[in-house]
Parts: sequence; C-alpha cells; structure tokens
Amino acid sequence: MTQRDRDRLVVLKKAQKKLIGQGQAARELDITSRQVRRLLQRLKRDGDKAVIHKLRGRSSNRKTGLKIREETVRILSQDVYRDFGPTLASEYLEDKHGIHIGREALRQVMISAGLWKARGQKIGAVHQWRERRSGRGELVQWDTSTHDWLEGRGETIYLIHMIDDATSELTARFVRHDSTEENMRVLRTYLERYGRPVAFYTDKASLFQTAVKSPRYAEAPRDQPELPPTQIGRALRELSVVWIAAHSPQAKGRVERSFQTAQDRLVKGLRVAGAATLEEANRYLDEEFVPWWNQHLVVSPAHPADAHRLLDKSCNLNAILSVVETRQVTSDYTLRFQGKIYRIGRADVRPGLRGGRVRIEVRLDGSIHARFQERYLTIEECRPQPRQQLPVRVKPAARHLPSKPSEAARQSISGISRSGGMPVWKAARIDKTRG
Repeated sequence: MTQRDRDRLVVLKKAQKKLIGQGQAARELDITSRQVRRLLQRLKRDGDKAVIHKLRGRSSNRKTGLKIREETVRILSQDVYRDFGPTLASEYLEDKHGIHIGREALRQVMISAGLWKARGQKIGAVHQWRERRSGRGELVQWDTSTHDWLEGRGETIYLIHMIDDATSELTARFVRHDSTEENMRVLRTYLERYGRPVAFYTDKASLFQTAVKSPRYAEAPRDQPELPPTQIGRALRELSVVWIAAHSPQAKGRVERSFQTAQDRLVKGLRVAGAATLEEANRYLDEEFVPWWNQHLVVSPAHPADAHRLLDKSCNLNAILSVVETRQVTSDYTLRFQGKIYRIGRADVRPGLRGGRVRIEVRLDGSIHARFQERYLTIEECRPQPRQQLPVRVKPAARHLPSKPSEAARQSISGISRSGGMPVWKAARIDKTRG
C-alpha cells in the first residue's frame, strides 16, 4: 500500500465514522460523491484493501505478446537497424514490417534486449530562444552540411538545407560540391516552388560574402571600401531579396538543429534504403525524408499571410542565376573571355558598342550569353588560323678537320724557317744610300 492509498483510507474511515460528510470526503479525494459511496461499500466488505486498485499486480491487457516481442528483437538486431532509437524504430517496424508497437513499449523491449541504453536527461545551459518570424517566407535559413551521409558506401556528398523560419518547412538537395553553381540550382528550385522570400539568413561563407584581403596578422582598416558582391549576393540583389549574415552558428540555430535531425534520421533511412549514389540519395530525400519532415515537423505560422512574392517577367532566372562577368568590346567588335576571342554578329553592331562594357553570363547549363544594355548579342567564337608549316632546315654535314702533320713534315717546315742568312741587327746597319 502506497502513501497515497493510506491517505485515501484515512479520509474514507472519517466518512465511515460520520466525522465528515460524503461531500467533504469527495472534495478531499477529488472524486465524485457517488464514487465515495462505492468505496465505503467496498471498505465495509473488503476492509483496508478497498483503496487498492484491483488491477494492481496484474499484467496489462494491452501488453505486447511474447511472439511479437521476439520478432521485434530479431528485426532490430539486424545490422541495418543498429543505433536506431525507439521512436524511429517504431516507425520503421510499422511501415516496413507491419508490426505496430508503441514507442514506450518498444523502448522497454529494446532496453531489456540490450539494443538501447536509457540515458538520463541533462539540463543544459538556459538559452533565450529567438521567436519565430510571424509569416511564412519572411526569413529562410540557408546552410550546407558536410557529413558522411552514405557511410562510406559511395562518393562524398553535401546536403544543402533551406528551412523557413516561421514554419520549419524544408527544401533540401544532395550535391557533389558546395559550389556557387550547386547552391544556385537549389535556390532556383526554391524560387520556382514558393517564390521570392523577403530575406535569406546564412553564414559568412565566401559564397555569400567577399572576403577582405589583408596581410596576415594585420589589423583590418576601419574605413573599408564596399567590396563587390559574390555571384550569389549579386543574384539576390537582382531578385530584390535581402541577405542577412549570421555572426555565429547559434544565431541560425533552426537550420543547425535540422542538420542534427538529418544526421540521425536521414543517415539511417539512406542505410535502410541502400542508397549508394547521389541519384539514389536524392530520390530517397525527395520521396521519403522531405515529405515526412513537412508532414510531421512543420508548425503553423503566427500570421496566415504568405510573404513570398511571385516571379514576374523581370525575374529571368536563367540570366540572374548565372556566373556574371563584364568585358570590354575592342575596336574590331570582338571580346576576350576565358582565353578565347568572340566576335559580335554584324547585325548586333550598334552605336556605343565599340569600347563599351558587355555583361557575360555563364548559365547553369554551360552556355555563354552576352548582353549590352538590355539587348542580347549574337557572339561566335573566333577559330584561330592554322599555323603554316615552315620548311624543315637540313643541317649541313660536319666538315672533317685535317689530320695533324707528321713528324717529318714538322721538321721540314721548321727547317725552312731556320734558313741561313744575315742576322736582322746586321741588316739594319747597312747603309742603303750608297750606290
């Protein structure tokens, strides 16, 4: 008998001895007067055991059967279900194997079988949560996660998340590289599906903010000139979407926590699905994970109005979501780009074009387009002329040097140089004026 049962017994005995009325006993026990009369009848018939529930000590009628418990343990002991928690395991048991078992009952089964270890709750540091935005589309958090998503079954891939701050609605995509082009493709998917949000909230990665170049260990100057935007920053400006930079990972906690959920549930789901390629991972992401997220984890916004703006005719996504550079047109109406020379079509020549600045757009499909003011130009790559083959110069044959003179030849030559005659000093004294 518990302390609560003993307290109830004291109140019932007071009512039995007419020390208090049945109404007062009902108020003290927080039950109805009718239930008090039933308990008094049981007290008279069974004694003090009247306050003990008759089902105490008996097995519940809803207890999971031994056969189902054994089948559950056998399934969850497979390697593919390793480190599954009770919540996720109960969902997979019902969806994949047709076994319906409650989360708490499954937790007890897994603990008794050694498949799950109960963990005590830890009280973390108190953090003042920022309130959600009131309307859908007011703020969208955007980030990329590097994780071993395929657990070594395939290539290294990255996960890009875009999550609405007001509703937690998710848009996600696996990519091979965390590059400008891949992020622009995910941005295009979001814009075509929902429209233009008011603002994007990201970190200060080089994709979104131009890094300040300064010598190492040197203090940054206080009055810095405004740096040119990155390609994504320029695209957001042309879309009239505000870019907000987070000063710490905790500032964009909603998207960071979404990655924690994905690194648990998504990794295990990809394992069960046997995904080993980028295409298979994206198929599971689109068909299973994102629909589950948007069905179970999305909340209703405080304000029902949608802040997304439609894509009007001025929003040419092919032109905006591209890598844009500028080039100057030369006097012969050509321009240089990526080490190649392009010639502008004769029909597109107009005043101000020669010496003017042309916008070069490298689209996501790899095509190159040139625009001068509001008009696109026809450009054609100038093929270099083949070089003429110069005649091959034949190297003249080497001349053979004469052989060294023999010893006899050297003696004869030295004999000629030593011919007998008057010494030079005597010849110099001869008087040549005499006849």
